[in-house]
Amino acid sequence: MTSGSTPGLTRFNTSDESAALAELHEVCASSAWGHKIVAQRPFATAESLCSASDAATAELTAEDLAEAMAGHPPIGRPKPGDPTSSREQRGMAGASEELKAEMLEQNLAYQDRFGHVFLICATGASAEQMLAALKARIGNTAEQEREIVRTELGKINRIRLTRLTETAEEGDSAR
Repeated sequence: MTSGSTPGLTRFNTSDESAALAELHEVCASSAWGHKIVAQRPFATAESLCSASDAATAELTAEDLAEAMAGHPPIGRPKPGDPTSSREQRGMAGASEELKAEMLEQNLAYQDRFGHVFLICATGASAEQMLAALKARIGNTAEQEREIVRTELGKINRIRLTRLTETAEEGDSAR
């Protein structure tokens, strides 16, 4: 995270509210999270924006978390045409068909158990690491898993906000 203002941060700070909310929705699908961030503009640094994100993520209700998770595709099945989810799930690209099939099976079991997608900060993780995390987490209680999801969402939001603040062109943010 750079200290100081960047062209992307300046653009974000000075864009109108609806444009800023649209950019934030690409980072995190929770409208409560987006509104909390927009209300605190302008940010002096990218780190202060990420700190505001951390605080807003910590305050999300169960319903807000569900809204945020609804914006994430299952691991191994990035949204077609979405470069963000494809980039973040790059570790699954070279996985064997057997591993992909097991990931799908485990994803479905997780969704049956918890009622939402398995959320993990996949950036930099291998397919094997993601599958191992999924298998380890499926035995959690709903409360344990909600807090792990909150932590993982915070990591994802930080990565995406970093991209947003480093991007000077409006159409390229968070992608």
